Amino acid sequence: MRIEGEGPLVDTVRAEAASAGLAPAEADADVAITVAAGAASAPESFTLAREGGRAIATAADAAAALYAWFEIVRLGARVFEAAPARTYAPQHALRMLDHWDNIDVHPVMGQVERGYAGGSLFFHDGELRDDLSRVAQYARALAAIGVNRVAINNVNVHAREARLLTDDLAGVARIADVFRPWGIRLHVSVSFASPRTLGGLDTADPLDPGVQQWWGAAADRVWAAIPDFGGFVVKADSEGQPGPFAYGRDHADGANLLARAVAPHGGLVHWRAFVYNHTQDWRDRKTDRARAAYDHFAPLDGRFDDNVVVQVKFGPMDFQVREPVSPVLFAMPRTRLALELQVTQEYTGHQRHAVYLAPQWREILDFRPYGDEGPTLAQTVNGGIAAVSNVGDDEFWTGHPLAQANLYAYGRLAWDATLDPATILDEWIALTFGDDETVRRGIRSILDDSWETYEMHTSPLGVGFMVTPGSHYGPSVDGYEYSPWGTYHFADRDGIGVDRTVATGTGYAGQYPSPWREVYESPETVPDELLLFFHHVPYTHRLRSGKTVVQHIYDTHFAGVERVEAKARAWQALEGLVPPAVFARGRERFAEQVRSAHEWRDQVNTYFLRKSGIPDEAGREIY
Repeated sequence: MRIEGEGPLVDTVRAEAASAGLAPAEADADVAITVAAGAASAPESFTLAREGGRAIATAADAAAALYAWFEIVRLGARVFEAAPARTYAPQHALRMLDHWDNIDVHPVMGQVERGYAGGSLFFHDGELRDDLSRVAQYARALAAIGVNRVAINNVNVHAREARLLTDDLAGVARIADVFRPWGIRLHVSVSFASPRTLGGLDTADPLDPGVQQWWGAAADRVWAAIPDFGGFVVKADSEGQPGPFAYGRDHADGANLLARAVAPHGGLVHWRAFVYNHTQDWRDRKTDRARAAYDHFAPLDGRFDDNVVVQVKFGPMDFQVREPVSPVLFAMPRTRLALELQVTQEYTGHQRHAVYLAPQWREILDFRPYGDEGPTLAQTVNGGIAAVSNVGDDEFWTGHPLAQANLYAYGRLAWDATLDPATILDEWIALTFGDDETVRRGIRSILDDSWETYEMHTSPLGVGFMVTPGSHYGPSVDGYEYSPWGTYHFADRDGIGVDRTVATGTGYAGQYPSPWREVYESPETVPDELLLFFHHVPYTHRLRSGKTVVQHIYDTHFAGVERVEAKARAWQALEGLVPPAVFARGRERFAEQVRSAHEWRDQVNTYFLRKSGIPDEAGREIY
């Protein structure tokens, strides 16, 4: 192994090679990595040539050398097979994971909000951890999949977490030190009210000179402690978090306040677009949570500073198993926008269910906002990709051992949105479980269609939610139907769905450019899988399959359970072929997945039988 170049990241590659038993060589080596500035087309990119039984990587910079090393590891023995030289370049310069970790254990949400894998890697017993060895392992794993930025705390910033900017800054610097050798820059979530709660000011008005001065001084302190600090993540005027609305200002005013404080240091502000009325009156059929992000942010296009990244959830609601791509993601051409995904399975089974999300993400990334001849969403988004992390201090990192596949797939798709989810899955299985073909086939059979399977036995045709309020786990068809959260399905004796048309509904369909506004406007052209998101239709409305809506609900919920039972059997067949502890955890999780799928099937089917009065054509048992 020959490695040429200098710097901490190159030293990391040397250490990795040494730990793999590859001694440094002066002469021609079978594997060589050379840092040669300008040799490849973009930062972090590298060219890998494979011929004559040798692999030679030429890296544009030290980070590229690190990514070249992990590509060589991924290829394994295949790296010595002849192949045309290929340049690897990340599609997005910013590839980020957001942790929703709390320092203090929250009385409702726990230590990691929407976390299903134990406690925080960074915090314990109300303090920053002294032992960061597991964080170092995590940093290595993230570098291996190409993640280059991490925010370590919850976007819902509570009083204790706000002090990461002050009392805990030395501890944050220690965490940054652990990430740095792996090419990862650290970010923290901050509270917009910090000038009041931390600085003792009587206002947090973004146009107040004292507030501006406070944030400038705060940024100076942070970058003095962490010179390569990435920036701030902000959730403002959303779900009770403070923001600029309290002072008659808008989101551009608020974001630019922080952006100008961090700009001298090269910092970024990730300002989340998840803003909506969460005290809605369910009687009001015109107020629509789906409209909110567009209504708030699209009029502000062009007003955000260049170092503001407006971070937009992939759909207009909240990480549902099925919803349309958010129109905000292509409505602001003069603003840096980041796509936000959710690796943690808040609405897809809490990592108690095996659900591989890469097919969903690839569908989102492939969406063409302006029709078949236009660019994909992955080509349109210009501010990078962020996602909510799914790891914790659990023995298996992600609770369900198979949920690790989602973390791996996120990094791979953030790097290259054209990768095939099935190929990514095969990579992960081989790297995690080895080359046993029986194991590969078994895990493939479990995960390949698992997103579709989960959708089949939960909320139908894009209507969303139907989950237990608060926990968001398990079925409760009317759980949110009369709540202030704006997550309604409007089922009555005649039909179901939300009218979001321009002609008769909330007008949400009109937020899309052509051709999608026309496609979504009509129940005859809207994709069946989104029918109930855009239209209120009779239970007897016929889908393209020829089935009625209510029969589709019955059939998919019965079939979904059968699929889950088959997946549990497929896991059972792997006993003795995967590590015993992994098998035992998986068996426990599959038992719960089967139980939960039955509960979803029975509650949803019974609800719609009783609501519609229309029996199942197959005469199956519905209660």
